[in-house]
Amino acid sequence: MTVLSVRHVTTYNYKRPVRFGDHRIMFRPRDSYDQRLISSDLVITPEPRRIRWLHDVFGNCVAIANFSGEATQLLFDSSIVLDHTPLNAPDYSIEDYARSYPFTYGAEEMPDLVRLIERQFLDPDHKVDKWVKRFLRSGRATDTGQLLMTMTYAIKEGFTYTHRHERGTQDPLTTLNTSKGTCRDFAVLMMEAVRSLGLAARFVSGYLHVPSDADEEHVGGGNTHAWCQVYLPGAGWVEFDPTNGIVGNRDLIRVAVARDPRQALPLSGTFYGASEDNLGMKVSVDVREMKTEVALDGSTELTPVVGAAVDAPPRGQMQPA
Repeated sequence: MTVLSVRHVTTYNYKRPVRFGDHRIMFRPRDSYDQRLISSDLVITPEPRRIRWLHDVFGNCVAIANFSGEATQLLFDSSIVLDHTPLNAPDYSIEDYARSYPFTYGAEEMPDLVRLIERQFLDPDHKVDKWVKRFLRSGRATDTGQLLMTMTYAIKEGFTYTHRHERGTQDPLTTLNTSKGTCRDFAVLMMEAVRSLGLAARFVSGYLHVPSDADEEHVGGGNTHAWCQVYLPGAGWVEFDPTNGIVGNRDLIRVAVARDPRQALPLSGTFYGASEDNLGMKVSVDVREMKTEVALDGSTELTPVVGAAVDAPPRGQMQPA
C-alpha cells in the first residue's frame, strides 16, 4: 500500500476588488479499486456563499462554488490523502480476440464506446494515420499491448516536453510537425492516433507523483498532469502517459476522465471587472508519499516521507501543464 497526499493551491490575483461568477472545481480524485480516497478537504477564500456537489456525465466529482461580495484575491486550497495501489501493466488481461490488432469491440460495448472512437481533429493529409502505421506490422497482426506501449514510448522519446500556459490543447498535427508540446498535447496526440485505429480513448486529468528514488525523473510534476486511457476488452480502461512513458497507473492519480480535454478542466470560472484587473494565476501542487505507522492503540498515523513542490505561473483557466 502506498499512501499519497496532494496539496493543490490555486490563487487568482486582481488589481482592484472584483466580483466572481460561479467556479467549477474538479480536484477530488475518483475512488476505484486501485486508488481509495482517505480524506479530502477544500478551503476557498473568500468563503463562497454556496458550494454544491454533483457527478458529471462521466462520473467525475464536481464542485460548483457561488460567491457574493468582492475581493482582490481568490484562493482554492485542496488537500487530499489517498491509498494508491500501483499496478504492473504487463499483468493486465486482454480478451483473446483483442490480443492482436486489428480487432473489433463487441456488439454490447460498441454503442457506449462509439463517441470515444470518433476523431476530434481534422487530418486532411492523413498525417496522424501515416504516423500510426509505423507501429503496425505490415501484412500481419500486431500485438495490441505492444502496439500501445511502443506508441507511448515513441512520444516520450521522440518529442520534447514544454510548458505552455495558453488555454486549450495543441492540434495533433502541430504536435507532430514541431515534435514538442505539453502533457495535454501528448495525451491528445495519442488519443487521436489510437482513435484512428478504431480504438476508444479518453482524456485523463490528475496528478503525478515524482518518487525521489525513481530510476528516471518524471516531467510534469508541480502542476496538474494529463494522460489518456485506452479501452481494451478484458482489461478495461488502461492508463498510458506518453509524457513519461508510463503504462498502467504507477505514479498517476486520476481526478477526472472525459471524451474531450475541455470537459476535464481542473478549475474554471469567471470574474466581473476589466480585463486589465486580472493579474494572473499561480498554481502550486505538492505530492508526497506518506509513511504509515500503527500506534499502540491500533490507530494509524501518517507522516510525510518525500515530496516535490513546484510553483507554476499559468494564466487564465487552469488546465494540465
